[in-house]
Amino acid sequence: MLDEKILSILRTSDTYVSGEELCKLAGISRAAIWKHIEKLRGEGYEIEALPHLGYKMTAIPDRLIPSEIKWKLKTKTLGSQIISYTKIGSTNDVAYGLAEKGMKEGLVILAEEQEAGKGRQGRRWASPAKSGIYMSCILRPEISPAEIPKITLLAAVSVATAIRNMLGAVAEIKWPNDILVNHKKVCGILTEMKAEQDRVAFIVVGIGVNVNTSMKYLPRGATSLREETARDKTISRIDLVRGILQTFEAQYDILKKEGFEKIIEEWKHLTAMLGAHIKVVMAHRQIEGTAHDIDPDGSLIVRLDTGVLEKVSSGDVVMVRRHE
Repeated sequence: MLDEKILSILRTSDTYVSGEELCKLAGISRAAIWKHIEKLRGEGYEIEALPHLGYKMTAIPDRLIPSEIKWKLKTKTLGSQIISYTKIGSTNDVAYGLAEKGMKEGLVILAEEQEAGKGRQGRRWASPAKSGIYMSCILRPEISPAEIPKITLLAAVSVATAIRNMLGAVAEIKWPNDILVNHKKVCGILTEMKAEQDRVAFIVVGIGVNVNTSMKYLPRGATSLREETARDKTISRIDLVRGILQTFEAQYDILKKEGFEKIIEEWKHLTAMLGAHIKVVMAHRQIEGTAHDIDPDGSLIVRLDTGVLEKVSSGDVVMVRRHE
């Protein structure tokens, strides 16, 4: 596309690009260049035009544009194809439908807004427009259905690491799928799969991050990265998507090549749960005790007040008292 070609030329230049040079590189007339520049400005790109100097891009729109995310994205598979929507029901639902039709591993679905964002156990994920990251990735790992918790923990490690690397915030993991900053939730992860007998056909990993989200749109106990990092300027969602995809692919490669042990060790490094007194609410009962460890399959091991160790594969964790 000519728009992307012009953007690529402007991105790679630290100074102004003359109209003549832009025409030559894009292979179109000056009148056509001006028409495309105006179109890009209408999409939110800030492009200066000065006589005798030419054109210079000074800012990109705060939108999850696939070509902008792919620019400098250092992955081989994740994000190899990106589809972005202005508004949809749920990125997980779209990704799941496409995976059923045979879409390859690495496809990423993004949305500026979700009308039916999905959380765990049928809950709704608040997804106001143009403020968060609502993203789903298709994976096709050679694992059994019982190993699905590994992917959830791997995704949590990836998001926490990306937030720490980009913003310097102390992002911590709460089992099984929450990322906290200052003990408040900034991200949730929803993993869904389709399995055939003892083999997983595909996995859809949904990641929702409150980036610049106003507190008025968030439920109690939740926060946004902008709120917790006290930033005056808008945090770049494009940069954070890139960071998440890059750390996700790196962790996924470790899982495939070296197994789950290193992922667990990194998860332990990024959590504040272990040693804390917790309550786990499950479908038909609840238990209290100390978060003791993570099982090799990704389950949580709780030491009950009686001293008995209980393995928990699913449930909601409430932090009753943090460890000293």
